[in-house]
Order: sequence, then structure tokens, then C-alpha cells
Amino acid sequence: MADLPFHDRADFDDAERGFIAALSPAVIEAADGKVVWDNDVYGFLDGECPQTAHPSLWRQAQLCAKQGLFEVTDGIYQVRGLDLSNMTLVEGERGVIVIDPLVSTECAAAALRLYRDHRGDRPVTGLIYTHSHADHFGGARGVTDGENIPVIAPAGFMEHAVSENVYAGTAMNRRAMYMYGQRLPRSPEGQLGCGLGMGTSSGTVSLLPPTLDVTRTGQEENVDGVRIVFQLTPGTEAPAEMNFFFPDRRALCMAENATHNLHNVLTLRGALVRDARVWSRYLTEAIALFAGRADVAFASHHWPTWGRQAIVTFLAQQRDLYAYLHDQTLRMLNRGMTGAEIAEAMQLPPALEQAWHTHGYYGSVSHNVKAIYQRYLGWFDGNPAHLWEHPPVEQARRYVECLGGTSAVVALADRYIGEGDLRFAATLLNHAIFADEQDSRARRLLAEVYTRMGHGAENATWRNFFLTGASELNGGASAGATDTSSPDLLAALSAEQLFDSLAIRVNGPGAWNERFVIDWRLTDPDEHHRTTLGNGVLIHETSPAGDGADLTLRLTRERLLGLLTGGGDAGGLDHDGDLSVLGRLTSVLEEPVPDFAIVTP
Repeated sequence: MADLPFHDRADFDDAERGFIAALSPAVIEAADGKVVWDNDVYGFLDGECPQTAHPSLWRQAQLCAKQGLFEVTDGIYQVRGLDLSNMTLVEGERGVIVIDPLVSTECAAAALRLYRDHRGDRPVTGLIYTHSHADHFGGARGVTDGENIPVIAPAGFMEHAVSENVYAGTAMNRRAMYMYGQRLPRSPEGQLGCGLGMGTSSGTVSLLPPTLDVTRTGQEENVDGVRIVFQLTPGTEAPAEMNFFFPDRRALCMAENATHNLHNVLTLRGALVRDARVWSRYLTEAIALFAGRADVAFASHHWPTWGRQAIVTFLAQQRDLYAYLHDQTLRMLNRGMTGAEIAEAMQLPPALEQAWHTHGYYGSVSHNVKAIYQRYLGWFDGNPAHLWEHPPVEQARRYVECLGGTSAVVALADRYIGEGDLRFAATLLNHAIFADEQDSRARRLLAEVYTRMGHGAENATWRNFFLTGASELNGGASAGATDTSSPDLLAALSAEQLFDSLAIRVNGPGAWNERFVIDWRLTDPDEHHRTTLGNGVLIHETSPAGDGADLTLRLTRERLLGLLTGGGDAGGLDHDGDLSVLGRLTSVLEEPVPDFAIVTP
């Protein structure tokens, strides 16, 4: 820790550069008075780093907590610290182009008001989504209704924006509650942000569909008199993502591909594994395409970087970071090391370790290395002993039995705690709880271990996981605060995605003996879909041939959405055949569980 350059205040200077005004108070409410964002609660970060926080993470939290309206360069402004992400505003000939309208409509509206208070009541003349994660489109309806303006996004945006939040949305939201520390107190002992920002707002998530897709690198668009040159970067931080350059402003937007931390190759909330190899290559391409012509580079999180040489250095170090983790993981993988072994052995080059923006405040070297291993070789490490292990509860019971019972396991864990080996103490206590979740001493002791591990973590999301685990051991599970299955997201699902989302809710064993065919004839747009339930599987076909359906329904897409998401009934449906088949379908569907157990069986 003593080797880190805490004397270097350049990031603090950059984070404050161009400051115009803060939102005061920095508290944003929904229409019903519910607080959806409170940045003032982080006022304690003005103090010295306490014993309950890693000094490097405390420094990052101080930087991320700075909020308000900032001038990036002539005609480009950012609102930072009013949600997890930044909202960037680019002034055009008639109005202002909004880039990444935050997570929720309430925060986006407040950010736009703050801008207008100081730059005038300019109309929104364009909307740009840098990529397909909810913190970059969720607040869209807070700034515009989308009428008569271009809404620009990278190719594949809609498919990935809605599928990620619907298919595995319940599980992701539950784990996101841990990752962002949503239920933790904001305090020196609790949540210190998440490294990428301070957290996610809990307001209304919306989505305006794009009207213009960016389909190739080099594509140039003129929006409200502003020239923009795009670089597609699929498979980097998001499946659909893009960087872009404003040649007349000499400003480069790096989306979320280069931020002031090591990002996630696999986010702890869960997602598709990202490709560190192509991530690094797109950064190389961005340097070649734009860096020599840029005077400022800004991103969807954190603060900008000014000066051509500083930009090149920053992007090159970010590039080298992902390339090094990728290449060295593959090198060691091909020597027979497992993901966990590589994660322990991985050490960054000194030049990268000394750069603050390479530190693992959000992603980490440890879990990114394991993700790269997973991308290439999957969950299995090749050891036959790991091929067919017992699931956690059964394994825990056997370990505890072998070690002499729960009391003996807890006593051993206590010994390891005394020796400072918190990691193995956590392993032992986790086995004790999964063998006997009612053991109050094991729960209390594991909560203490998780608290100590959290307070010592440089990575904000690790801290939040440890501290949330401790909180739930002491007080029980709770669901996340952000609902990403909003009406706008559900309405954006294609019919195929709707039927896919239905198929993953079928209780297979409960449907083994069911077999029927439903034809769905949509009237707007004119589409014909068929679902067949058999062997516990719901199969979907588009424009099927032949007849023989047990039930044919003729309905609007809105009515279909209502039926499949529980927002409507079958009354008055135009149909042929046996309408009771619809009830047989809904009877084998399961509702997801938003507060499933994580630190207990």
C-alpha cells in the first residue's frame, strides 16, 4: 500500500475540472415522494480514511462521489454523480444531444434540469445510447418522448438490452443487490459506492427504441449540425457497444470501454463472459482512429482525460491491461493451471500497477482471470474429482461430519480467524451453515468474517458482496431495489423473445404429460407464431406450415404481452379450438423468486 502514489492528485484535478454547479440538495424523488437517489449521504467521504475501508477504495469513492454539471470542452457537458453513469450533453445548432440518459427517468430529468438551469432551455434534438446496459438507456423518457428526433444505438442494441434484463433478469437483480450494496447503509462501515460510481438509482426504468443503427466503423452521422464518427466495438464491455468521435470538437467518447478502473470481464451480478482479447484490440483501433486527433476523451463513467499524450497513455494502458490478463491467463492455462490457480499467480506489470485507473475497484484481477478461463474452458477444470461433486448442502453435511460436527467446524474456523486466515475460515463456516443453517454461532462468526473481509477489500463490489452477505446472515434476505422488467423493456421484446421468456418459466417435470399446440396470429404486425408443448419443452416456430393446432388465437401484440406477462386474461379473445389449453399452459409456468437464498441453503 505504501508504494501506491497517493501524492498524485491529478485525478482529483481532472474530476473537478470544468465544474459549473452541483445539484443541491443532491436528492432526487419520484412523483410519489420516494427517494430514488441521494448523493448527499456520501458526505462522510470528506473525512480521512477509517480502519473500515481500504485506502485505495476510499480514494476512488471520493472521486466518484463528486457530483454536478461539468464542462468537458466547448459545447460538451457532463452531469456526473446523479446515478451510476454519466449523462453527457452535446450542444448542436438547435438544441442538445443527450448521450446515455442514466438508469431512471427521475434522475435523467433532474440531470437535464441542472444542465438547463445553467445553459438555457434547449430542446433535446438527439439521443445516443453508447451500449446495451440499463444504466445507459433507462432514463430515456426522463429527457424526451423520442418524437421527431434520432435515437442512435449500436447494431444489436435492442436484442441485447431486453434479453439480458428479461431472460435471467430475476437472478441478475438479486445478485446486483449484493454487487451494488443496495441495502447496505452508506457509511464508513457500509457501502462506499461500487468503484464505477456510487450505485444505481431506484426509479423508473424506460426504453425508447432506436431509430438509427450504427452498423459499421467509420459510419458518420450529422445530428443537429454536429458531426459524429462511430466505431463499433461489439463483445467488449457489452455485446452491443460503440465509441465515437466529434471531429469538430476534438472530443472522443469511449463509452464504457476505457474507464478509471479495471472493468469486469464477467460482472459479479452475472452476464455473458466478455472477450478481453477483442476488448484490447478495439482499444488499439480507437487509438489509431481517433487518439491523435482528440484533445479530450470522456466516458460513460468517471471523469475525462485531457491532452493528446495523456489520452494515448490512458488508452494504451487500458488496452495493455486487458491484453495482459487475457494472454497470461492463456499462457498459464496451457501449462495446466486452473482458473483459481492462475488468479492467485497473476501479477500485473509494475507500470500498470502504479496507474490508478488499472486498479480493480469494480472488476478485479482475480475474478476477471477466472472469467477468461471460463470463456475458453468452461466451469470444469479437468480434474475428475470435480466432475460430479455433491451440490453445496450435501457436500457441506459430509465435510462437517468428517470434521467432527458443526461445533468442531466452528471451533476450527475460530482458530483460523485468530491466525488471520479469513478466507479459509469463511470456507469452513460456510460449510457449517450449509450443513445446519440454524447454528447461530456459525452465522454470527461468518458475518464477522465477511465484515472484516469487506472492510479490507480494495474492490468495491467485493466489499458490497461481503457486507451484504454479513447483513443477510444477521437479518435475512431481501430483493433488489431496481426493477429492470419495466413496461418499456417488456414492450420492446420481439414475439420470439416473448415466447423464449415463457419457455424458461415452464416447470419441466410438471409439464411432462402435457402436449398441445397453440397458434398465435398477431394482427399488429401481421405475424403467425406457433408454440408446441411436449416433453416439458415449449418450442416456438415462426410462420409455421400446416394446421392442426389445438387452439388458434387472433390478437394484438399488446394483448399477447398482457397474456404472457400476467397483465391480462382470456376474456373475449378471438379464437378457434379449445380455449382451456391456454389455462393448461399458464398452469405449468413458474414465477421467478426475487429473494432466493445466497449465503444460506
